[in-house]
Amino acid sequence: MQQVAKDDERVRLLRTIPGVGAVTASAIIASIGDGHQFKNGREFAAWLGLTPANKSSGGKEKLGRITKMGDKYLRQLLVVGMISLVRQTRSHPERASKWLTSLLERKPARVATFAIANKTARIVWAMLTRNEPYSPCAAV
Repeated sequence: MQQVAKDDERVRLLRTIPGVGAVTASAIIASIGDGHQFKNGREFAAWLGLTPANKSSGGKEKLGRITKMGDKYLRQLLVVGMISLVRQTRSHPERASKWLTSLLERKPARVATFAIANKTARIVWAMLTRNEPYSPCAAV
């Protein structure tokens, strides 16, 4: 697995994202390829089941729980990677992004974990479709 991760350029590209390792990156590449079948990053995140259910009616917007629709394995890999990132942030807050530390101050850890997983899925889609490296400044 490590050798395949080293050989594939797209896997190496995705591994630069914090919380995404060789297994997660390889699984994403194997499942979606270059990501062009999705219109945007939100559509990819919704396909993974990382977006809240929309229960709007009569002009009132109501967002429900995370849908958990879509690819359970990929969602699980992303969430586990983000749990690791949250733990690293708690033990070494000086190394983490300001956005992540402020999110953890405002929200419970589990809610923040899924928010980070959602954001990471969108970053993955953008990186694959544009073939650009990860940029922490653009992600915040």
